[in-house]
Amino acid sequence: MGKTRLEAFSDGVIAVIITIMVLEMKVPHGTDWESLQPLLPVFLSYVLSFAYIAIYWNNHHHLLHTLHHVNGSVLWANLHLLFWLSLVPFVTGWMGENHFAALPTALYGVVMLMAGIAYWILQNCIISASGGTESLLAKAVGHDRKGKASQLMYAIAIPAAFWNQWLSDVLYVAVAVMWLIPDKRIERVIAE
Repeated sequence: MGKTRLEAFSDGVIAVIITIMVLEMKVPHGTDWESLQPLLPVFLSYVLSFAYIAIYWNNHHHLLHTLHHVNGSVLWANLHLLFWLSLVPFVTGWMGENHFAALPTALYGVVMLMAGIAYWILQNCIISASGGTESLLAKAVGHDRKGKASQLMYAIAIPAAFWNQWLSDVLYVAVAVMWLIPDKRIERVIAE
């Protein structure tokens, strides 16, 4: 089976996720700068989550670029990833509305960790469907130090939210910044 429907469906779900996130930002009733101030945490959580969704969309595109045939495990792994990404608007809104309080910040990390694990599972399903260790994707990701570092940072940030939520937020931003730097591994292997 081809990958066109998988790509189109995934792109549509990700577009809806971004739309839901922006619709959660309520317009203030005032016309001065003070009326915007309470929205700052909501806006900051939106920016962080938008960056994460953009990173997932970009990397998902590269993953699927290496795939020629879709099988059932790839379809289910992709839906698993989309499930966790679909929870991002909820945890984003909860964290922003509550000014980065401990529990919403920790739950944000849980969703990010689970999305990262789901991405890893999808990556491995694609590797398996594309020829195993000899596949383009397997050669491109190698030991995936960046992915493992991300999971470790999420795992630290989740409990840290209960004694210093700002440390958690810094770790979430650090992971996003680490992935914002374009990852050329897959493009480089495909070009070769």
